[in-house]
Amino acid sequence: MALTGVEIFKLLPKTNCKKCGFPTCLAFAMKLAQRQASLDLCPDVSEEARQKLGEASAPPVRPITLGTGENAVKMGEETVLFRHDKRFVNPCVFALGIKDTLSSEEIEKKINEVRNSVIDRVGQKLKIDAIALLNDSGGPEKFENAAKILSEKAPEIPVILCTTNLSAAEVSTKLYSDRKPVLYGANAGNLEDMSGIAKNYKATLGIAASTGGLNELSELTEKVKKLGVEDIVIDPGARKAKEILEHNTLIRRAAIKKNFKPLGYPIITFAQREDNLLETLFAALGVAKYSSIIVLSSIERWKNLALFTLRQNIYTDPQVPMQVEQKIYKIGEPTEESPLLITTNFSLTYFIVSGEVENSKVASYLAVMDCEGLSVLTAWAAGKFTASKIAQFIKESGIEGSIKHRELIIPGYVAILSGSIEDKLEGWKVTVGPREANGIPAFMKSRMK
Repeated sequence: MALTGVEIFKLLPKTNCKKCGFPTCLAFAMKLAQRQASLDLCPDVSEEARQKLGEASAPPVRPITLGTGENAVKMGEETVLFRHDKRFVNPCVFALGIKDTLSSEEIEKKINEVRNSVIDRVGQKLKIDAIALLNDSGGPEKFENAAKILSEKAPEIPVILCTTNLSAAEVSTKLYSDRKPVLYGANAGNLEDMSGIAKNYKATLGIAASTGGLNELSELTEKVKKLGVEDIVIDPGARKAKEILEHNTLIRRAAIKKNFKPLGYPIITFAQREDNLLETLFAALGVAKYSSIIVLSSIERWKNLALFTLRQNIYTDPQVPMQVEQKIYKIGEPTEESPLLITTNFSLTYFIVSGEVENSKVASYLAVMDCEGLSVLTAWAAGKFTASKIAQFIKESGIEGSIKHRELIIPGYVAILSGSIEDKLEGWKVTVGPREANGIPAFMKSRMK
């Protein structure tokens, strides 16, 4: 069980030195108990206390890293059951399943699909994160050959090696011994041997339950830990939507609410279905309900966009709106005569507005004002997008040195501000633009006539 704040306080130095960034050791202890601080912040804690406190300060879902380098992805480390309680930490990993029965040309084609899966959405590069190599042949030869192709042709892509065959597991994991793969396929029948392979080649071990469900799964993770393997991902064996929802929720609840360590690991979900739409729905269920790895059979662009968007929304901190930098953005190649528009720095607002300005084919300046990531109407209602603040921003931006005219186009939703802005910006004319961003192209083109 997790220690209380008072129990943690008893193990701290009690010097109130403030080196941890908190005013007292008791305050630091309370933050540790709530898992809102790291024990590493205290430089004076004893090794004995560090050992005792390690488990108490660790997140309830163990953090795991898949792959190495700039393409490595982190999983787990979650501390809440619902994102509005705080936020979800590490976005789930999407992996394309590749069967070892495919030809080398087909495997290379799949690799290219993964590489070309990048979609830019509101300033973030979203992509398929990994490849899951599936031992469809059942034997070691084809699996080893496919693993070699992936190792040579796509060394930068994190890999999940899915096999229950010990020979196939040995040779493939050895190829990835320095790349932090997941070796998935440990079960009650091969647990010791698979644990040995994972330990030897420093791989994360994927454990699958069969008919025993969560009870069996917790027993297996306990045995694996005793065998010296700490990094684990778990598969409760759920394949139906009802089972995935039920098992994933029970696992997360046990880890977060009960601090039940045998189930405190990232979950892998196999969403593959013959029906593409059905597969997308199963994958979406995994995104929404606690899966850390979701294996797909295909990655069509429409499917990726739907799943990437859902993942991005769920793993965005609900307490911190997505923002872009406050500054004057150039769209196209604006000149001294180009129009000047203004909006707020909410990411979605910026990308929609800038996209519509681009669609108008009119080179422009877009003034993006820091409103703490709020949309236009919300910022206006909150007193952050006001005439005085807009005037101050325009004056301090330096845009007056880049344009000959003195005209500012404001969003139609805040037309009420036009007169006040003109009073604050002496010599400027304020023009009210469209209420909706999709009206910008027609509005801009009409001004060119």
